[in-house]
Amino acid sequence: MDYVSGYKLPQITVLFWVLKIAATTLGETGGDMLSQTLNLGYVAASVVLFAIFLVALVVQLRVRRFHPALYWLVIAATSTAGTTMADLLTRGPGSGTSTDGGLGYAGGAVVLIAGLALVFAVWKVTGLSYDVTRVTTFRGELLYWAAILLSNTLGTTTGDYLADETGLGYWRAAVVIAVVMAVILAAHYFTRISGVVLFWIAFILTRPLGATVGNYLSKERSKGGLELGTYTVSAVLAAVLIAGVVYTYIAMRRTREPAARDLVGADAG
Repeated sequence: MDYVSGYKLPQITVLFWVLKIAATTLGETGGDMLSQTLNLGYVAASVVLFAIFLVALVVQLRVRRFHPALYWLVIAATSTAGTTMADLLTRGPGSGTSTDGGLGYAGGAVVLIAGLALVFAVWKVTGLSYDVTRVTTFRGELLYWAAILLSNTLGTTTGDYLADETGLGYWRAAVVIAVVMAVILAAHYFTRISGVVLFWIAFILTRPLGATVGNYLSKERSKGGLELGTYTVSAVLAAVLIAGVVYTYIAMRRTREPAARDLVGADAG
């Protein structure tokens, strides 16, 4: 992996997508753990998780180079906060799963799609590239994180809509999303569709995929899940994420050591 000096975002590799899916799935189970399992409710859980996101984001915006642990902490924070904020928007206050007190999945999706479209419109007006490999400015990174937060919130709503409103259930909805993502992957290799467009579509879809997979693993069997529980699933996903972060640090160290030796050799010469 090539980690450019001064660049604060990860390179887009297979590992990136694995960790993104793990983080978004963790966001679903982690958000549900706070709001439902611990019965904090959607309001209190959203406040706590959004505060964590803000603190992590401020630190991320202030650093000058890529820190894997910090980056994936912010991603996980957008996912967990997105879960509870989406549930608050679609279901209303409390910790239940009925949409009677909220906008419903379709209504919530419309609001969030409008918000995400607004972020991309502002991004366009700034003249900055949507290409995440070119996000090197404070303004660009701020727009990047705004898009991620809204897409992760939208993903929860979309996943719930597919699983609940269409009657697909959790695992069938996950399969549908996975098939769409496979089509996007094929389009990347076999068509001339913009790679930036395909990236953002795939990036947004990882969230409903994580939402449906997370619910399938953690929810009760009576609701179509495997009933592994939010604690167990969250712990396993956190372990996967931590392992990926550790591997990234090792890869970065291996990349930098030869460069450092070449520099020393050049100075000696």
